[in-house]
Amino acid sequence: MSLHDDFASALLAPDQPCPDGLFSSNGADPASRFAVYRNNVHSSLINALATAYPVTAQLVGDAFFRAMAGIFVQAYPPNSPLISEYGSTFADFIQGFEPAASVPYLADVARLECLRVRAYHAADTPWVDSQAVLQQLQTQTNLGAQHLQLHPSVGALNSAYAVVAVWAAHQTEGALATLDPWHAQGVLVLRQGLSVKVFAIDGGSVAFINSLKHGSALEMAVADALEASAAFDLHQCLALLINHDALTHSLPEQKVSP
Repeated sequence: MSLHDDFASALLAPDQPCPDGLFSSNGADPASRFAVYRNNVHSSLINALATAYPVTAQLVGDAFFRAMAGIFVQAYPPNSPLISEYGSTFADFIQGFEPAASVPYLADVARLECLRVRAYHAADTPWVDSQAVLQQLQTQTNLGAQHLQLHPSVGALNSAYAVVAVWAAHQTEGALATLDPWHAQGVLVLRQGLSVKVFAIDGGSVAFINSLKHGSALEMAVADALEASAAFDLHQCLALLINHDALTHSLPEQKVSP
């Protein structure tokens, strides 16, 4: 291993000694300087997770969250120089973290907050007037074959718990008193302008949105939505997306070359 590899390996492993070959220009003990640096890096990553997952932290308390985040940091160091991308697997880690099992919706709340971070940092796209999108859809001759393009910030998920209600209750003082998390809820997250918004949606709408995101044509996306929920309302779902600038345009039928 190179000195760089030894340094990176020891940086997030408090049980490892200071790597050989380090020295201090002012004569200070390299091991002490390295320990301070390692502690600062460790704390910075935990703070980054606390910033990205504030409701998750509130649900379990600061001490528990920081201990859990510390274990995650040691097991999953950053693989990108962008701190905004760190913690993308945190929710999956929480799902398997046995001490957090007493809060069964904790992982899904973390997934919602991860979608919010992604939405905030998603790429910008040229703004398209909602009426222009509607007109474009209304003039298509073979609408079912169209591929609707969603804004890069759009994300959706299903949960067995009312995670939107849980998240929203932590945004308003006093709302926790009436919170009932024990029913299924779908989640839509998107960015409109500079504002990240969270909506509770049905399971059919989640399936529809995720199908569009995977490149399905409109007809197939509707079929996926109806398979998930026979009560899926296409008009209502499209209206939600269009009114919040989440549907940017439609692409013509994609023909496969012979």
